[in-house]
Amino acid sequence: MKVIASTLRKGNVVDLDGKLYVVLTAQNIHPGKGTPVTQVDMRRIADGVKVSERWRTTEQVERAHVDERGYDFLYEDGEGFHFMEPETYEQLVAPTDMVGDQKAYLQEGMRVSLQVFNGVPIALELPQRITVEITETEPVMKGQTASSSYKPALVSNGLRVMVPPHIGVGTRVVINTEDNSYVERARD
Repeated sequence: MKVIASTLRKGNVVDLDGKLYVVLTAQNIHPGKGTPVTQVDMRRIADGVKVSERWRTTEQVERAHVDERGYDFLYEDGEGFHFMEPETYEQLVAPTDMVGDQKAYLQEGMRVSLQVFNGVPIALELPQRITVEITETEPVMKGQTASSSYKPALVSNGLRVMVPPHIGVGTRVVINTEDNSYVERARD
């Protein structure tokens, strides 16, 4: 299926010269003078080689058809990351290099969107927000308002996030998985 280059997003699969690539980053660049372009960093599925491509934003690109559906994360071991399809109970193992930095967000039982091509997982999409617990931060200061000043905190999955000053250890918060930013205090 042909699509316009400017519509490519992270996780899309592109067919280029008979080889499949998964999009890692896609950025539309509009220079002051000249033609707008789409800069795309991709990883070849067959051997993991990373490549960069640049297309005019109106150019047509062949997007490969992949099966995309929800899977539940089970566990990680030496083989890779194990996921289960909730209706058929079919299990898939995703290689560690495919999951990459997103492994910090994976929680047991979490529903993720996996893209599968010929029975092999090629891309993982996490929920936009996850709930984590603050394990380490500076103490709460009495009388300090929730102004624009944020303090660093360590959360249960090992990531560092910036949180408002009134958030203390043991508090459950919601963070954005795209940029590790604090969204709100968890409502549970």
